[in-house]
Amino acid sequence: MLNGNTFGQFFRVTTWGESHGLALGAVIDGCPAQLPLTEDDIQHELEMRRPGKKGITTSRKEPDRVQILSGTFEGKTTGTPISLIVWNKDVDSSAYEKIKVLFRPGHADYTYQKKYGIRDWRGGGRASGRETVARVASGAVAQKLLDKYGIKVLAYTVCLGGIEISKKDLNIIEENPLFCPDEEASKEMLRRLAEVKKAGDSLGGVVEVVASGCQPGLGEPVFGKLDAALAGALMSIGAVKGVEIGSGFQAAELLGSQNNDQITPEGFESNNSGGILGGISTGQDVVVRVAIKPIPSIEIEQKTIDTDGNPATISTKGRHDVSAIPRIVPVCAAMVKLTLADFLLAQVAREHLNTKL
Repeated sequence: MLNGNTFGQFFRVTTWGESHGLALGAVIDGCPAQLPLTEDDIQHELEMRRPGKKGITTSRKEPDRVQILSGTFEGKTTGTPISLIVWNKDVDSSAYEKIKVLFRPGHADYTYQKKYGIRDWRGGGRASGRETVARVASGAVAQKLLDKYGIKVLAYTVCLGGIEISKKDLNIIEENPLFCPDEEASKEMLRRLAEVKKAGDSLGGVVEVVASGCQPGLGEPVFGKLDAALAGALMSIGAVKGVEIGSGFQAAELLGSQNNDQITPEGFESNNSGGILGGISTGQDVVVRVAIKPIPSIEIEQKTIDTDGNPATISTKGRHDVSAIPRIVPVCAAMVKLTLADFLLAQVAREHLNTKL
C-alpha cells in the first residue's frame, strides 16, 4: 500500500501508466481460472468512457483498444496474472508546456510536487482522469466473476449541474449520451453543459451505482465493512468528493422509525440501508451515490503560484471535458465491480475454510 497503485486483497489490480505516456494498463492477479474472457468483453466497457465524443467530452480522440498480453488461453482465464494494455494514440502536450511551472488550482500538481519533488506536468501524469482507463478495463474482467454469481452492476447519472432526474427509465441509459435515465432531464443537462462550456467553466454532478443479485454475507462486521470498502474504492477516483450508501446523508434527518428497513417473512420492506447492514450485505440491491466535483481545468483566469512560490495567474486551455460526467459513470461502476469481486473471493475462501474445519 506504500505506493498506492494496487487495489484489493484477493482480486488484486495494479494499474500503471500516465496520461501522456506511451500507454496505460493493469495487471490483475487472483482472477479465477476458466472464466470466459476476450478483448471484446473489455472493449465494450472502454467504449463507454472513451474520449472524443462530439460536443460533451474532450476532443482528444483515443481509440482505447485493449490488448490482453497474458492470463488467457483459448478465450478463458488461466488463473495466472492477466496483463492489459491500452496504447495512447492522440497525445499532444503542447498546451501543458506553456504552464508547466504553474500549479493548476483543483489539480494534484501542488501535492504531487510536495510529495515526490517531481511531477509529470503533461496532463497530470498519474493524477489524470485518463488513468481510469485501466480501472474500467479491470472492472470488465471483474464482471466476468460477478456474472458467475448473478451479480449485475449498473451506473447512471442522477444529477448534473444542479439538474436532477425526476424519473428512472433504466432501459435508456446506454443509449443516452449522459447515461441518464430521464430523457427530459438529460436534455436540460446537455443545454447546461453547452452554456458552461461557452463560459469557459465546468460542472459537477452525482452518479448512482446499483449492484443487484448480491448474496447476503459479503463484508466483515468491523474493519472490513463492505460499505467502507465501497466508499474507499469510489473515493480513490480523482473527481469524487463524496459517497453515500442507501439513504446516506438524508438518514440524519429521519426518525429511526422512518429509516429502519422493517423485516417480514417476505423480506425487507424498504432499502434505506443501501443493501448493507453492519458492514455486511443483506441480499438486497447495494445502492451507492457518488458526488463528482467540477472539472478543475477551466479557461476562466484563476490565481495560483509557480514552482518557486511566486504569485501568478492561470487559464487552463487545451482539450478538456466540461464535466467528468458522463465518462466517469463507467469508472464508478468499475470500482464497485472490483470491490464486490474482491469481497466475493474473500467469502468463497471463508466458506471453503469452514468446510475444512
